[in-house]
Amino acid sequence: MYYGIDIYYLIFVIPAMLFSMWAQARVNSTFNKYSRQRTYSGMTGYEAARRILAANGLHNVQVEHVSGNLTDHYDPKTNVIRLSDSVFNSASVAAVGVAAHEAGHAVQYAQNYAPIKLRSAIIPVTQIGSQLSIPLVLIGFLMGMDPLVNIGLLLFATVAFFQLVTLPVEFNASRRAVTALEMSGSIGDEELHGVKKVLSAAAMTYVAALAVAVANLLRLVLRFGNRNRD
Repeated sequence: MYYGIDIYYLIFVIPAMLFSMWAQARVNSTFNKYSRQRTYSGMTGYEAARRILAANGLHNVQVEHVSGNLTDHYDPKTNVIRLSDSVFNSASVAAVGVAAHEAGHAVQYAQNYAPIKLRSAIIPVTQIGSQLSIPLVLIGFLMGMDPLVNIGLLLFATVAFFQLVTLPVEFNASRRAVTALEMSGSIGDEELHGVKKVLSAAAMTYVAALAVAVANLLRLVLRFGNRNRD
């Protein structure tokens, strides 16, 4: 602390949060832009997902509609791709890109892609870390219990590690989506360019999430982890 100001928060966390806000604004503006560009073939998000699944022999994966905006996801527990209002029945370039990305996740699971298996395996630990890490650090610091502080820091590190593992998973799903759409011949070069723009913007949100997690971890380590040196 410096004159009542957490200097580490100013140095690390605020820039990361600003980057995150910029990334979110960029993905929204890019999605909105290419939502107004229709596919020449009239292919919808649902149809794009089904084509990619069929091309990979994944006829058992269901594609369902889910309410909301950009709430698209693949649920490996139920083996279902859920596409949002702006994607499921939309014949826009943005919708096709998002749907193809989610189909890419389904293909990852089917092909036992190592990073996505690792991410799934560490989710329980990450959930515990996100809930208990900060309270443990604060309680340990206030009570002078350094081991408790270290446990809290270690748990928070799992949150940052989860975000790190998420990067190759998301980038790979996007690459699979672009390759599948390109090989299918169902969209033209101009449309493919738009798909790449949408997926690139979405990828930056995951980079931003990692930046925020690492920034908070650095702040916690420097603020509370050097108690012994103090």
